[in-house]
Amino acid sequence: MKTVQISLNSIDKVKSFVNAITQFDYDFDLISGRYVIDAKSIMGIFSLDLSKPIDLAIHAEEELDAILEVIKPYLAA
Repeated sequence: MKTVQISLNSIDKVKSFVNAITQFDYDFDLISGRYVIDAKSIMGIFSLDLSKPIDLAIHAEEELDAILEVIKPYLAA
């Protein structure tokens, strides 16, 4: 498992992020404070505070480089 910080500060970013990670058969969790949300759930994502970066837990060992390449545009600086 790997955890990175991402920023989803617009509706379009949320939609494109979900579309990007849905192509992988791994579990992705967004962690904001005490909330853990399935990162493939658009409705779940909108229940979080999107004004600040969120932790993304990637539950994958293989294809990690490919996943990181796909989510690169969403990584928090």
